[in-house]
Amino acid sequence: MTDLEPSTDFDITAFLESLTQRPGVYRMLDQKGEVIYVGKAKNLKKRVSSYFSSRDCSPKQQAMVARIHSVDVRVTHTEGEALLLESQLIKRHKPRYNITLRDDKSYPSIYVTTHQPFPRLSFHRGTKNTAGRYFGPYPSASAVRESLKLLQKIFPVRQCRDSFFENRSRPCLEYQIERCTAPCVGLIDATSYAEDVHDTLMFLEGDGRQLIDKLAHRMERAATELKFEKAARYRDQIATLRTVLERQSVHGEQGDVDIIACTLRGNTSCIQMVIIRSGQQIGDQTFFPVMPEEQDSQSLIQAFIGQYYLGKPIPREILISESVENPALLEEMLASLAGHAVRISSKLRGERARRVQLAVTNAESALTAKLANRQDMHARFVALGQALQCSETPKRLECFDISHTQGELTVASCVVFDPQGPVKSAYRRFNIEGIKPGDDYAALAQALSRRYRRIKEGEIEPPDILFIDGGKGQVAAVMTALGKLGMTSIRTLGIAKGPDRKPGMEVLIPAESTPAFMLPSNSPALLLIQQIRDEAHRFAITGHRQRRAKARKPSTLETIPGLGVKRRQQLLRQFGGLREISRAGVDALSRIDGISLQLAQRIYDTFHEQEN
Repeated sequence: MTDLEPSTDFDITAFLESLTQRPGVYRMLDQKGEVIYVGKAKNLKKRVSSYFSSRDCSPKQQAMVARIHSVDVRVTHTEGEALLLESQLIKRHKPRYNITLRDDKSYPSIYVTTHQPFPRLSFHRGTKNTAGRYFGPYPSASAVRESLKLLQKIFPVRQCRDSFFENRSRPCLEYQIERCTAPCVGLIDATSYAEDVHDTLMFLEGDGRQLIDKLAHRMERAATELKFEKAARYRDQIATLRTVLERQSVHGEQGDVDIIACTLRGNTSCIQMVIIRSGQQIGDQTFFPVMPEEQDSQSLIQAFIGQYYLGKPIPREILISESVENPALLEEMLASLAGHAVRISSKLRGERARRVQLAVTNAESALTAKLANRQDMHARFVALGQALQCSETPKRLECFDISHTQGELTVASCVVFDPQGPVKSAYRRFNIEGIKPGDDYAALAQALSRRYRRIKEGEIEPPDILFIDGGKGQVAAVMTALGKLGMTSIRTLGIAKGPDRKPGMEVLIPAESTPAFMLPSNSPALLLIQQIRDEAHRFAITGHRQRRAKARKPSTLETIPGLGVKRRQQLLRQFGGLREISRAGVDALSRIDGISLQLAQRIYDTFHEQEN
């Protein structure tokens, strides 16, 4: 690949004359060097030239071309490589004029710690670099938690944290309600527990039918041996499994299939995705891609597939509601990512066609609800502009709040709303330092100064109205901070709790000398103010709790150099707790696998130094 570095004096004519006709990717940059559009081409020269020679382009395309300050080109060997690189760059840069997906979080999985003597089932999100088995990804966190809850009812495999498991002296409530067999206190042997873990793995691998046969044989054997309670347990497991498999089973599907359905209304779109693994529907998910202008369904589905599957498991078949322009090119890209052949099908009949149509119906329903929500939010913005006698309807609101525990670990939050709703990508938290504990005025002033210094420098878009969760003192502190930055023209309002702190009785406190006022309790404008105030409070308190959790004093064992997680677990397992470890001598400590004599001495010294 080759790069053409952006130039401050971009000569488009000279650039186009020297541009290659090979396939590749082009990135259009504005004056600040930010990527505003990414595209791929079979012939770079022909494609890029079309932007500067076409007269029949849309107003948004004209606006984009007017902002182009330079073009960066990367040549690839094939058009398939160009498509893959284009998807990667769009996902990384999220250019303003591309179709982009808002949801870029990693998808959750079920994690089984198969390397442990008594494995644990748990929710997992993030990198998979720890020993054990991972199952997923699931379309949402709720789908994982529902699966874990179901598995606990069928197979009593522990789901508690290792720190909880290793320090138990008697069974917990999960044992009492028959959701766990209490391996923590030795109420089940390793062989029997391993059987439950193996059954769980079979279920997660999609071998439900074979598992039912296996349980049936065990039930018959237990009944023959007159172990009727054990046989009854197997019977109940089989009944529950049959119910689950019948509910999740997708008729006619055996392997891994994804269904992608799309619906459009103007410049708003919705994609409904149904995920089928080993013939079982494990969930569905709804996406609302960001579109710079109106698109057709084919372009939207192609852009979605290109971005969604980066870094995710890819099924062997994808069913789509609309045919795409070049399915073979998409299949080539996906196959290079997956390491196996991938087929994209749009011309469907029978049960598959009905299944895709159902996904389209669900997408239309979700889009209708989204648009109704958006219209309601827009109406609230209009009502706010009228209530506050603004010359124009506000387009951007910000709200600040403070959270702390008795003045410690103070966190300030800033949330942003526009007529579409919360703009979560613009949310910010500020860890407040260097102030007197409990001084909310100083905390607000520090957060405002840090935020609005960047706004003044043009890095962030300023709000039309700034809300502060607080009364006259908080508003005065904010105005002092803004005054030091020379930004007192931003309209600022405090939101003070009214009599008895009842919702609907909020008092709005202007920064100017005008008196405070209230809005009717049923006013759409007040509902919007309450919504942004509550969101700022939620975001602040969540950040404070996270900071407080990080600041908790670590375990004594965690402070010992050379004593990793596995060795700590081994010590706790062998001795039963910190008290017993602290009482052990160097010889007893060194008898544990992986604990050298030097490390044992270090552990002994750590506890006895603390005692002295």
